Amino acid sequence: MVEKVISLKRKHKIAVAWAQDSNTITAIYKAVKEGFAEAIMLGNPEEIRKVCKANSIDHDLFNIIHSDNEADAAKEAVRLTVSGQADIVMKGLVGTDVFLKAVMDKQAGLMLPGSVLAYVGAVELPAYHKLLFLTDLAVIPFPDLTQKISMAEYAIEMAGKFGIQKPKIALISASEKVSHHFPSTGDYAEMCKIAKEGKIMACVMDGPLDLFLACDKKSVQIKGVDTPINGEADILLFPSLESSNPFYKSLMLFAKGEIAGLIRGTRKPVIVMSRSESEKSKYYCIALSCLMAQA
Repeated sequence: MVEKVISLKRKHKIAVAWAQDSNTITAIYKAVKEGFAEAIMLGNPEEIRKVCKANSIDHDLFNIIHSDNEADAAKEAVRLTVSGQADIVMKGLVGTDVFLKAVMDKQAGLMLPGSVLAYVGAVELPAYHKLLFLTDLAVIPFPDLTQKISMAEYAIEMAGKFGIQKPKIALISASEKVSHHFPSTGDYAEMCKIAKEGKIMACVMDGPLDLFLACDKKSVQIKGVDTPINGEADILLFPSLESSNPFYKSLMLFAKGEIAGLIRGTRKPVIVMSRSESEKSKYYCIALSCLMAQA
């Protein structure tokens, strides 16, 4: 992904809200040095320069703009992106709720009319043989059918940027059977029907499936379940934020995963990451946002 972005030889300007944390600054610096990003850092200039000095970074590489607080920084970062002075908006130390409030503002935000806001992440795992796309990891507590369809299409679009033209989507649940105990499984059955009718972007979709059937071929053989996913999912779609968010964070913490993710449903790329996310993951998110910003 990074090599692809560098090869495009185009710089994208990134407005970072409340930018004075080490992992964000070092990740942005790396992207600037690689030549595919420029940075507008909104926050406390003294703190930003202090972090730069501690990491041997020349702060003159950044356009540093003073903000009184995290809410003001988020609003200004979004305003710069809406006005075209920036191409991408990125969350720094600002709280996710404060940041998304600015992004979703009906008058001054970045929402596309009538769109669903959802988060798609691409995860690199030593234990899995290819990239794994996950949705929704940060926005929708309990997505309905319409939102699930949008989540799937955002993930398909992102996978396409990586050259995956017909991704395998596993609709994740606790079991592979439709059950009234798990209301999302009814939506899954409807989604599979709609996908077979060609009303969802090109993909191979099946569900409900448990995680073993989605990502482990041996489990498919042992269980004897006939599924076109066959343990080789490209995309995992989750029924709730309560299931997806702990899952992806466990991959980061225990399985040495790295993630690149974006908010989808906006006019321009929006980078939202946990404040504790690694420098590498933040760097990958910046690269992904530049890839998705390409026309």
